[in-house]
Amino acid sequence: MLDDLVVAGADAELLARVRRHLPRLHGLFGRLYGDRPDAFDRLRSVVALAAESWHARPESLKQLDRERERHPDWFQSQRMLGGVCYVDRYAGGLAGIRDRIPYFRELGLTYLHLMPLFESPEGNSDGGYAVSSYRRVNPRLGTMAELSDLAAELRQAGISLVVDFIFNHTSNEHEWARKAVAGVAGYEDFYLIYPDRTMPDAYERTTREIFPDDHHGSFVQLPDGRWIWATFYSFQWDLNYANPAVFEAMAGEMLFLANQGVEVLRMDAVAFIWKRLGTACESLPEAHLLLQAFNAVLRMAAPSLLFKSEAIVHPDEVAEYISPDECQLSYNPLQMALTWEALATRDGRMLQQALERRHALPEGTAWVNYVRSHDDIGWTFADEDAAELGIYGYPHRRFLNDFYVGRVAGSFARGVPFQENPRTGDARVTGTTASLAGIEAGDDGGEDRVILAHALALSTGGIPLLYLGDEVAQLNDYSYENDPAQAGDSRWVHRPHRPEHAYAHRTDPTTAAGRVFSRLTTLIASRRDAPELAGNDLWPFDAHDDHVVGFLRPGPSSAILVLANVGDHPVEVDALTLSGMEPDAEDLVLGRPVSLREGLLLAAHQVAWHRVRLR
Repeated sequence: MLDDLVVAGADAELLARVRRHLPRLHGLFGRLYGDRPDAFDRLRSVVALAAESWHARPESLKQLDRERERHPDWFQSQRMLGGVCYVDRYAGGLAGIRDRIPYFRELGLTYLHLMPLFESPEGNSDGGYAVSSYRRVNPRLGTMAELSDLAAELRQAGISLVVDFIFNHTSNEHEWARKAVAGVAGYEDFYLIYPDRTMPDAYERTTREIFPDDHHGSFVQLPDGRWIWATFYSFQWDLNYANPAVFEAMAGEMLFLANQGVEVLRMDAVAFIWKRLGTACESLPEAHLLLQAFNAVLRMAAPSLLFKSEAIVHPDEVAEYISPDECQLSYNPLQMALTWEALATRDGRMLQQALERRHALPEGTAWVNYVRSHDDIGWTFADEDAAELGIYGYPHRRFLNDFYVGRVAGSFARGVPFQENPRTGDARVTGTTASLAGIEAGDDGGEDRVILAHALALSTGGIPLLYLGDEVAQLNDYSYENDPAQAGDSRWVHRPHRPEHAYAHRTDPTTAAGRVFSRLTTLIASRRDAPELAGNDLWPFDAHDDHVVGFLRPGPSSAILVLANVGDHPVEVDALTLSGMEPDAEDLVLGRPVSLREGLLLAAHQVAWHRVRLR
């Protein structure tokens, strides 16, 4: 039966990949769609689509496929460094991004994530996360041809292009959405549309509200009185992946983007892509099967392309999306959140616990570690982990929210609340790194906290990701409140336009921009020259002080000892604690010898990277 699915006339390279990955795809299709009479025909169409895409794939990208298959660990190098930005806000358009390539090379980027750039509705489009076409770039930014050319230029500069793939939902203006509402044959089942409140009420007994400021529940009403599933904003309509035609259509969009030169797809909102009555409709088993099936399709026709999961859920659930057969990369929201938790509490225990318990990943995968993103900060730690340390989850989250929006006396942060729900007390926090860390408030420790947070992201393994502009200490931009399309979404406070003044002063040590840039680029250069910082291996190190987060990054003959003091006062790590290491070490950042014989003194908010040899 499987042989019947192999496309006639396929070249040997494609045929080998299809035979390798088709059994897995066939099994996944059976589990997802085996009860549907059209399942096998849809599978045949998907394989034919993959073959067609391979034949259309530019030879330069086929060469990249072969190179990445020979070196599948390429993304685990210590030379990897990511940057993320909005195209319009950072550079005006794709042409402006092209002009910034020399700066990206100066900074050392090898991975560039351009935030949603596809066609989307005018006005509020959730920052581009309401996609009206996956094959057309927003005309304000450029064209698909420009994106393809940019991808090639980035690739020549050693930089992989990353884009968002928003596949849980489309905008209500997408062609599929218009046809579904109109009842066009073949599209009526692309979304979850119900004639009355019977089914929506049944689902909403167990689903949660994501954006309560926009609408209550999981459904919105259409003008004709029907109800359609909209997990997020009312103009973002969830696709119905129980219909294999939706799978086929989305596979086609992925393959199209792969052939434009996109090397990583950020798989948006992966936890929400499958619905089942009586559940929370989050992180269901079928969500994983879908991702694995998409993965198998890409392994046939564009094997160099990677998936990066975006799952801001319980830490156990985050880990479930990460594997070579599902998403090879994943954001690390727990480390991000607990870095900020540690800075607020001056207590590193929760972060230390997470590094000990939740850092390890399967072979062939990597974390994407970040200090903050375009999105809000949610406190996604596990309550059971916190309880082991005598910390109660709900009041602790309330404290962290209050601290970072300046409601706690003595707070150094200048954050803004996002989607504060008065009924549940739930909220998240927005703000740039510099504003959250204390630079906006003029706190003496602000710059040190910015460096500490990034030093952790740079040293824990995987791909560190900078929100571009944070390397020059950009501050919150409150002008969003004056824009009707943005005023209702406080996340725009930390999505400022490129801070030209700060970039102009990035070499001036008398400015915060210059000091942060100099210190951060020194860390980046030090990381590039430290092979011990490649990969994911991490050994926790107990510094015997709650203010200090410690770990070792092992290499063949040496290790990097990382110690971070999240407290406001100096801390001594005594000689006995360090006695498992040879006394002569090297300060990796300063490039000079350091002795461990008398212990180490860490200043407030200091991070040390020391190359050591273990006894």
